[in-house]
Amino acid sequence: MHATQRLLQSHRAGAGEPLRVLAASGQLGYGIPEPALRRGLQRRPHFIGCDMGSVDPGPYYLGSGTMAAPRAMARRDLALVLGAALEAGVPLVIGSAGTAGARPHLDATRELLCEIAREHGWSFRLATVGSDVPVEAVLAARRAGRLEPIGPIPEPAEEDIRACAHIVGQCGTETLERAFATDPDVLLAGRACDTAIFATLPAMLGYAPGPSLHLAKIVECTSLCCTPGGRDAMLATLDPEGFVLESMNPDAHATPASVAAHALYEQADPFEVEEPQGTLDLRGARYTALDAHRTRVEGAAFRPRARATLKIEGAVRVGARAVLLAGVADPVLLRVLPDVLAAVEVKVRALVPGAWQVYPRIYGQGAVCPLPPAQRSAHEAGLVLEFVAAEAEFARTCAAVFKQNLLHHGYPGRIATAGNVAFAFTPSELDAHEAWRFALYHVMRDAPLDQIFSVQAHQVTRGHLH
Repeated sequence: MHATQRLLQSHRAGAGEPLRVLAASGQLGYGIPEPALRRGLQRRPHFIGCDMGSVDPGPYYLGSGTMAAPRAMARRDLALVLGAALEAGVPLVIGSAGTAGARPHLDATRELLCEIAREHGWSFRLATVGSDVPVEAVLAARRAGRLEPIGPIPEPAEEDIRACAHIVGQCGTETLERAFATDPDVLLAGRACDTAIFATLPAMLGYAPGPSLHLAKIVECTSLCCTPGGRDAMLATLDPEGFVLESMNPDAHATPASVAAHALYEQADPFEVEEPQGTLDLRGARYTALDAHRTRVEGAAFRPRARATLKIEGAVRVGARAVLLAGVADPVLLRVLPDVLAAVEVKVRALVPGAWQVYPRIYGQGAVCPLPPAQRSAHEAGLVLEFVAAEAEFARTCAAVFKQNLLHHGYPGRIATAGNVAFAFTPSELDAHEAWRFALYHVMRDAPLDQIFSVQAHQVTRGHLH
């Protein structure tokens, strides 16, 4: 018997002590604060959960198949949580392996776990969930009208879908239940809903979905819901009526206001949270301070839908990217800078024909969000000029020619002809990896979940996978 079965046989909602859920990391691989983790382990959690990924870093990591977190830090954090779970004899759940959760990310994270286990002589039962969606399944959904965009993303052409380097689906609790049925000590999922990491075991233990999903929605970010917010481990104590939140950092406090405000985190609607299996309704949620450090939460409800939906993500390569970083302090140039950039682009396109794009961003004049003229900087602005072409050398060529023409471009009122733009580096043209875009950021209706998500069970014996 392994950790999952031990928990399922020893705990039941409403029968004995409440369920203690330890969220160890909101994005594993960027440094788990050890003091808070140790305090959490002293509270004897029933299981440990970690989110490892997100689309927040953009489409590059999904497309390229690489991990956003530095490998050394990912290895450090994995060693901390794996060692903690094995010592405590409780399940460890990791979702969205390796940032984007595609097969290369899942494989790389699994190999890190095995590498750590070889170093320490650890053995455990591992369940993995593959989240890659077959291209033909997406094409079939598109043809049947079963793809719905999330936000202002155009409907993908069939060639865009076929061009995706990786397509992943966000697995939910129904898929993780299948993985837990293999009785793992460690469950490692590819792309996963953040909430599924923390809500699946409570559901299997008989807890109501409303409080369980609400708990999961909050603790997947660890102590971000506290004042001040941070990355420290978070303990949630779940009973049949609700749950108590407590940061394992004694200086980070879960208050009713800070916890309730977290309902707006990555949400357009603070009252309804869409999950694969249905809608989490927070209209009746109540937040009560138990003391200055802890808050109790009750009242969340859940409305199931007849069939689960599936969020899918797919990334297409746009080209190679080069970047120029520069600063402008000439007040005359600042007033006409967008027009100057447009004029220089016309010049450079005549000098460097071919397929390339430039994306100028003027920091201080609206690069982050549009600014009315009265709020724009009149003293100094930063330029980030992004060039994208099929090959890196051509992107650098475009950047180099643009730089020189911008440096000496004549504009009305110019005084100094030697140049009115300061470049931050030499060489000025910086390689900035490959450029990718999301071609798929959609919900797929009536997706064959049991066919898409593959569950595998492995035995890891002193780091060797069987």
